[in-house]
Amino acid sequence: MADLIHLLPDSVANQIAAGEVVQRPASVVKELVENSIDAGSGMVRVIVRDGGKTLIQIIDNGCGMSDTDARMSFERHATSKIREAGDLFAIRTLGFRGEALASVASVAQVVLRTRKPKNELGTEIVISGSVVESQEAVNCSPGSSFTIKNLFYNVPARRKFLKTNNAEFKHIIYEFQRIALANPDVEFMLEHNDDEVYNLPRTSLKQRIIHLFGKNINQNLTNIDTETSLVNISGFIGKPEYARRTPGEQFFFINKRFMKHPYFHKAVLSAYEKILAPDTIPSYFIFLEADPDTIDINIHPTKTEIKFENEPAIFQILTAATREALGRFNLLPSIDFNTESAMEFPVFRQDDPIRVPEISYNRNYNPFDEEYKIPGRNNGREQDNLKNWDALYNQEGFSAGNQGQASTPMPQQSLQMNGATSHDMLIQLKNRYILTPVKSGLMMIDQRRAHERILYEHYIRSFAMNYPVAQRTLFPETVEMDPADYMMIREILDDLHTIGFDVRDFGSNSVVISGYPADTHNDHPKELLESFLEVYKSTEGDIKANVRERIARSMAVAGSVRYGETLSTALMQELVDSLFACESPGYSPSGKPVVVIMGIDELEKRFK
Repeated sequence: MADLIHLLPDSVANQIAAGEVVQRPASVVKELVENSIDAGSGMVRVIVRDGGKTLIQIIDNGCGMSDTDARMSFERHATSKIREAGDLFAIRTLGFRGEALASVASVAQVVLRTRKPKNELGTEIVISGSVVESQEAVNCSPGSSFTIKNLFYNVPARRKFLKTNNAEFKHIIYEFQRIALANPDVEFMLEHNDDEVYNLPRTSLKQRIIHLFGKNINQNLTNIDTETSLVNISGFIGKPEYARRTPGEQFFFINKRFMKHPYFHKAVLSAYEKILAPDTIPSYFIFLEADPDTIDINIHPTKTEIKFENEPAIFQILTAATREALGRFNLLPSIDFNTESAMEFPVFRQDDPIRVPEISYNRNYNPFDEEYKIPGRNNGREQDNLKNWDALYNQEGFSAGNQGQASTPMPQQSLQMNGATSHDMLIQLKNRYILTPVKSGLMMIDQRRAHERILYEHYIRSFAMNYPVAQRTLFPETVEMDPADYMMIREILDDLHTIGFDVRDFGSNSVVISGYPADTHNDHPKELLESFLEVYKSTEGDIKANVRERIARSMAVAGSVRYGETLSTALMQELVDSLFACESPGYSPSGKPVVVIMGIDELEKRFK
């Protein structure tokens, strides 16, 4: 019987490795830019076309490579950063596995031009699908220039699963931001389809954050700085009032390497306990410094999952450091100097006589005497409240407009689920629910989910009819955005116009708002757009929904009434009428119940 086991060809082995290392164009950018940083570059330029599918070019001014090193760099497990197994536990560089270039070259067409500063000539290597086509001496600038063309050209099954150009470029932006944040002393540039997205000078960490995420983030940043024997913590955290509903500005770094660490994320969130709005996430840019011997970064091919030797202790340190930063800068009570009566501060002069402080008190005070009862006790307001309690027990109910006063019994009219019949008995409970009697019992409506359903179906009809209804702004408003959000908005501009959101591309990561949907509850266009984006980004994982459905759902959430808002009787009536005019009034666009009816039988059981 013939032998069955054999060695794979290098090209096949490299493609298998590429499946782990090169998942999409952003993976190529990450690996090559990290190599540029390891090479001591003071400037890194990233040029991308078509989301990285057609072209990725990384240019740096680092140490460059010799002819032999340039050729060896494309071999599997070839690296200059480790020599023996023990080096894996003292990693201080970004790339070290020796698989990045070999993996990239196996699934793309690669051209490398590199020169060491002391050499007069450099070398150029052309590789396609792991096959070296040529290597020759060339005249080029010091450093290295990698040109990656037609990624996955020889693996069509992988290429067809890539997303749209804008979606792929968004992932490139994420990788670019992570590396740029960790290296503020390096100049970075990013271009996409000949448009300059970032041009980052060498600067401080805080300025680098502002350059990456916009000048508006400056007011959100609070310094964090702690040194211990286990770990040093530095960077910036966000103020609670600027927390968002979707992730995007949460960054952990260990020894200048970006990492994902859900356990430490919980440590940060625990410090914000009870001071964050519900379902929001604060921004943070936290840098940890620890002995490389105490961490393991070789547990995942992308090197973003890090294992720490003393994770529980670091958890406690991180939580304490975050709480200290919040208490020191944000949460201490402040003096209000805008009071009606000015505060007087006594000034002591050297020639003023010194007097013993005098305390005045009533020696005849008796707390049991009627004359000395506490002011405010049993006053008129409290007497009215007692009367209202009496009225509550003597009458059969209260109306929405007469809370605190007795009213006539509730009318016995009904509101059916199909073809609702209106009536005047609507009560808002806890500024969250609308209550009304119906033939079968008591109907309870979630006001926010109801409005979401109404708006969602309205936007779906707008898409079908292509008839937008917009509320024009008095003055156009310019909004500066994060580049990833800017790319996302550009991709759906036409669809936003269809539902009445007049948003125009202004360039330089900015848009101009001239109008917004007329029926939205939020009449602040910038705030509405930002809320829409947060919800829209959270629906990216919903592969069953198309873009227009996601837009309709996200705009419905962003433009709906909020919990905690007091609604007039007329507005409640309009909300109820519009809800039961919907095709599916019982559930919100996300599938949550909108209407609950407590039957008469259940009510009677409650009183037994």
